[in-house]
Amino acid sequence: MSSIEKPSTVIGVDLDGVCGDFYGRMREIASEWFECPLDQLSREVSYGMTEWGVTGTNQYESLHRFAVTQRELFKTMRMIPGARKYLRMLSDEGYRIRIITHRLFIHYFHASAVQQTVEWLDSHGIPYWDLCFMKEKAQVGADIYLEDAPHNVTQLRERGLYTICFANSTNLHISSPRAASWNEVYDMVRDYRPQDHRVT
Repeated sequence: MSSIEKPSTVIGVDLDGVCGDFYGRMREIASEWFECPLDQLSREVSYGMTEWGVTGTNQYESLHRFAVTQRELFKTMRMIPGARKYLRMLSDEGYRIRIITHRLFIHYFHASAVQQTVEWLDSHGIPYWDLCFMKEKAQVGADIYLEDAPHNVTQLRERGLYTICFANSTNLHISSPRAASWNEVYDMVRDYRPQDHRVT
């Protein structure tokens, strides 16, 4: 083996809506929060969840705080099918998995958010080298980003960073590259060539 190893390709992976079914679990919690039947809340929701009756930032933060502190949102959401399988395959093939999440945007319960996140990752067997809690994901320094939030996808792409949009109802307006499943993510990551995505 050469004493100089080839650098690994770093994949910056979002959690909510990409690895974990954030909207599925939030729908259940919102049903309880608003005291309405689950089937009255659409499965097709936009970013901000106005379809469920969330009217603004303050109300969203109240719901989010309840979800994390009282219903362990980050620990109890289901895994999106394929996340474990294909991240493990990529990790085994030498890709470096860097989890990047902005789960600390509401003050005073960071410890719960971090603990639930680590427990969820470990209990689902999700492989990762690094775990980053930060808003400015471009500063993390990944080669490929996997993200579902529309504003994050747009911001990363505007900086010339190759970003795969993990498709869901919140990002229907976002252009390719898009992946509707983890199988598609795997193929797109394997096909990625840095020289094909240089900003000129």
